[in-house]
Amino acid sequence: MFEDLIPHLVELRKRLFIAAMSVVVGFVVCFLFWENILDFLLAPLEGVLPPSSNVIFTHPAEAFFTAMKVSFFAGFLLSLPVIFWQLWLFIAPGLYDNEKKYILPFVASATIMFLIGSSFCYFIVLPTAFDFLINFGGDTFTALPRVGEYIGFFIKLILAFGISFELPIITFFLALIGLITDKDLAGFFRYAIVIIFIFAAIMTPPDIFSQFMLAVPLILLYGVSIFIAKTVNPQKPLFEDEKK
Repeated sequence: MFEDLIPHLVELRKRLFIAAMSVVVGFVVCFLFWENILDFLLAPLEGVLPPSSNVIFTHPAEAFFTAMKVSFFAGFLLSLPVIFWQLWLFIAPGLYDNEKKYILPFVASATIMFLIGSSFCYFIVLPTAFDFLINFGGDTFTALPRVGEYIGFFIKLILAFGISFELPIITFFLALIGLITDKDLAGFFRYAIVIIFIFAAIMTPPDIFSQFMLAVPLILLYGVSIFIAKTVNPQKPLFEDEKK
């Protein structure tokens, strides 16, 4: 049995290596422009900071490691098409010939949906959340956010929204190969809502509004996923009588 797994592990190693190398290349390129990228990432925070506040660092190496982190994150985003491409090539041997033709739609749609989720977070969620969190108690305290902590939090939230917006794409291909149906998703809906709100509470700042900003789109995407599954792989009646 273990011998049967060896070819799959070799293939997985190959795909992970190619994906990792694409991220490394993206990292090197982005490191040349890390200051411009950092300015872009700081914009949602700096847009709501009071005039007396500044973004700071408190550790001698914090600025350097922040530059590394920013470059790696930007390199990861640049490498998304390659990462999704390698993911598809890994699962493609288990698909039928008529299913393998979806490689380009999968890579394009997965990349676009990740970027849509990230953009929604960047332009709507982050400014709203930081406006509330930074200015809460602004008359009592002076906000001096650390750049390292902010970038870590920023990346976490962007990834949460980007991954969440992949739900319709994942549903489409799982329904395409017959692993799920619309009835499966509809039956799991009440549990999905609980899981979504727990996920949102973990991934967002500790304020109700931000949690809803992640949870509500996810619930809507889950509803869209049910419709997608119904279109691609509708639940078949168990008996002929049910068709009448």
